[in-house]
Amino acid sequence: MQAVILAAGRGTRMDELTTAVPKPMLEVLGRPLLEYKLDALPEEVSEVILIVGYLKQMIQTHFGTSYRGKRVSYVEQKEFDGTAGALWCARTLLHDRFVVMMGDDIYHTDDVQRCIEESNTWRLLVQQEPEMHRAGSVQLGTDGRIVNIVESSAEDEARMGPGIASTNLYILDARLFSSPLVPKHAGSLEYGLPQTVVAASRELGIPFEPIFTEKWIQITAPKDLVAAAELLKKYEIK
Repeated sequence: MQAVILAAGRGTRMDELTTAVPKPMLEVLGRPLLEYKLDALPEEVSEVILIVGYLKQMIQTHFGTSYRGKRVSYVEQKEFDGTAGALWCARTLLHDRFVVMMGDDIYHTDDVQRCIEESNTWRLLVQQEPEMHRAGSVQLGTDGRIVNIVESSAEDEARMGPGIASTNLYILDARLFSSPLVPKHAGSLEYGLPQTVVAASRELGIPFEPIFTEKWIQITAPKDLVAAAELLKKYEIK
């Protein structure tokens, strides 16, 4: 099985921390964020494709062509046209089912393992949140499957209550690439992966299932790096 990690962006919310270091290489407990993602991949994943861009050499030099027995390759996202645009950069390399992860957030191996269990459906790791901040809001239908993912604006975040948050960890397959890219919102020059997957699921009739977790560590702002150190210990992530 293959995994794609989207690691091309700078991470503008990290302020000066990413002036000389790409966000996925920021450290928690002495290790870069990207290492935690690679370590979370179960043995079924034998190949990792890293989508790189900003300060790509730092990532390529650190990981080389293999990591703990998994083959590592790189695809450059030359135009920063959104998360779906990033995934599409690797479409010619992908076949069958694959994992998609963001280059910053931290996931637990057990959750990834549950997500990749054999299924003909697409899946998204989600987490119930008492207060929704900086995460896509997952909407479920009466059958418990995902019918929409609504991304918030800065104005929305100030008044959001509880909800189901997208962790941006997907299990997809090559059928996705038969559908068109969908902009994040009307008039946007960026193509959003949540919007594209939801639209493709409807068009192709592929069920899109939520897998719930309580161990997602979201990394968005500098303060999240400090909180992550404690959560890693709590969730026994190494």
